[in-house]
Amino acid sequence: MSSLPMTPDSLPPSPHAADDVAQARYPVGPARRLASVALAIVALGLAWFLIGNPRFEWPVVANYLFAPAVLEGLGVTLLLTVIGMVVGTLVGTIAALLLMSDYRPGRWAANTYLWAFRATPLMIQLLFWYNLAYLLPTISIGLPFAEPWVQWRTIDVISPFTAAILGLGLAEGAYMAEIMRAGLLSVDQRQHDAAKAIGMTPRQSFFRIIVPQAMRFIIPPTGNQVISMAKATALVSVIAMNDLLFAVQSIYNRTYEIVPLLLVAVFWYLVVITCLYAVQSRLERHYARGHQRIAATVEAPTA
Repeated sequence: MSSLPMTPDSLPPSPHAADDVAQARYPVGPARRLASVALAIVALGLAWFLIGNPRFEWPVVANYLFAPAVLEGLGVTLLLTVIGMVVGTLVGTIAALLLMSDYRPGRWAANTYLWAFRATPLMIQLLFWYNLAYLLPTISIGLPFAEPWVQWRTIDVISPFTAAILGLGLAEGAYMAEIMRAGLLSVDQRQHDAAKAIGMTPRQSFFRIIVPQAMRFIIPPTGNQVISMAKATALVSVIAMNDLLFAVQSIYNRTYEIVPLLLVAVFWYLVVITCLYAVQSRLERHYARGHQRIAATVEAPTA
């Protein structure tokens, strides 16, 4: 018995057809080739500028790269970043929940907080907290218009480190509030209803159902905020906080080797930001599991 002739339409689909389509690329045109050549020339020029310019004083950079004062300042920068983000996330979460609640005074308070801390520069906030003793000589606990139960001198409580934490943390909380609110609102209302239907309490529903799903939308902007926080810590040098920038400034004020010491700070900031990028990417992949699009494979029919 003779078989029918095979036509292109009657051929079985290739098992790698979907992969072939997904990996298809447009041909490289002359414009792209020209752009690649231009970028290569710019990269070579930049490399020659960095290596061949003796004013960068790379031996001096290598000499101070692991200096104890620089490493101590780097540790302070990392500590401020971590504590500032923890404070900002906690304050921002509380503000986001108040913004989403039906408690009107709470919404007013949260909106006022966001308006005040997002509308003023971070440097002014740091200087304000650092000079709080001028406006409030003592910090007391007690009933209004009555003898305080406990009180402290503000100058003893608000150190440069405390002022840096308050300035960085509260300013960050104003931005984290909007990130947390957007992430929580991204979860479908039916998820809330389903959790309530199976008997979960609001607290169980929030931590077991809502937060894990919202993290997929919270992690990317939060990662950007962490990176911004690591760079914003350089502002605490204005209140004599011994961070990375203040450490290199203290050295070049004695040696007058300004550019090499600034390059030392740039190097460590690049190292920190690169590590934060890696952590952010890992967290994004973790919380994106089950939501990544995977190309479907086509199997050939069996006889």
